[in-house]
Order: sequence, then C-alpha cells, then structure tokens
Amino acid sequence: MTRSIPRIDAVLVQAVIAGALSFAHLHDLAAAAGQDGWKAWAYPVSVDLLLVAAWRRLRTLRTTGARTGAAWTWFAVALAASLGANVATAGLLDLNDVPEWLRILVAGWPALAFLGGTLLVHTPAAAEPAPVTAPAESAPEPTPAPEPVAQAVESAEPVPALPTPAIEPEHAPEPMNVPPALVDHARKVADAHRAQTGTPIDSNTLRDRLGLPAPMADQLAAQLA
Repeated sequence: MTRSIPRIDAVLVQAVIAGALSFAHLHDLAAAAGQDGWKAWAYPVSVDLLLVAAWRRLRTLRTTGARTGAAWTWFAVALAASLGANVATAGLLDLNDVPEWLRILVAGWPALAFLGGTLLVHTPAAAEPAPVTAPAESAPEPTPAPEPVAQAVESAEPVPALPTPAIEPEHAPEPMNVPPALVDHARKVADAHRAQTGTPIDSNTLRDRLGLPAPMADQLAAQLA
C-alpha cells in the first residue's frame, strides 16, 4: 500500500520566503537605526502584525457594509513601512550612516503602530439589517355545517302565488382603497388556497381567512381573479 506524498503548495512556500526576507530587512534597518538587541527583532513583528490586522479589519468592514477608509489607511502605512525597509536595504541606503529623519521614523514607529492597532480594534462595524418577516397567515376559521333542510309538507289546497315585488337596482359600491401590503398578503393566501384545493379562492373564504368586511373581500377577490 503506497502512501500519498503531500503536495507542497507553491504559493505557501513563496509566502514564507517573502515573509522571511521582509522580516530580515526590517530587522536590519531597525538595527542600523540604533535599535539593538531584542528591539530590532520586535520591529518586523510589529509591522507585520499591523499589516495583517488592517487586512482582516478591512474584510470585516466590507462584509458588513461599513466604511473602510480607516482600515485602508493603516494597511497602506504598514505596507509602506515594509516596502520601504526592503528598498532601503537594497544598497540605496548606507546602513553604517543612517540619516536622522530615518532614525526618527524608526523610533516613532511603536507609538504609531499602537495608535493604528487601537483604532482598528475599536472601529464600530455597521449593524446588520434586521430580516423582514412576512405577516403570519391567520388560521382558517371552522365553517359551520349546513342545517338540515326541512321536508316540504304537501298542502291539500294550492297556495296562490304571491306577487313578486319589484326590486330596484342597487347602486354599485364605490371602490375601496386597499393597501398594497394587504393585496400582497391576500395573493399569498389565495395561492396557498389554490395549491391545496386546486380552485381559486372566493370572496367568502377570503373574508373568513383575513377577517375583512364583505365589500373589501369582494374587491380583493376581484383583483386576484
């Protein structure tokens, strides 16, 4: 049985090599600027930690939709410090005679890094919007059972037909203003009724489901037909 040899990721190897070189350049520059002993080793750690913290904070702010200007600023500061050390130790700067302004920058870096890390940690993130919940559908009320129809008693004598009174035409009810949210909710109830029964919902069922007056239920049923 052969063992599978783990494949080495080229990107990871490249990242380790680049990080080690950048770490060494920062150490050499700090030592040349007068920071000897453990202090020279602490400078590359501080620069790399600020770079990683700014990048992680940037990703968090972009996920929540908050402003990323401060995170980008501190990311650029850390990147400039790392890139500047790499360029300065490439032979363009005499490490035996470091200028005064560079000594001032190296000496002031701890306070600058502490300020950047503090601001990154305490930058508030935008609150996530609350999810919009659809109105809960009301439970259908039980439909009363129809009463038994009494049997007609046959009469010995024929009952004279009564004259049918004339029915005057009623005026059509004025259309009611139905809120759009109520129309959307009624459409969901009608779709659920059609899925369960296979028939479109009528105004009586819609009135019982939503607890609406009869004119409004009739108008909603006409819109959903």
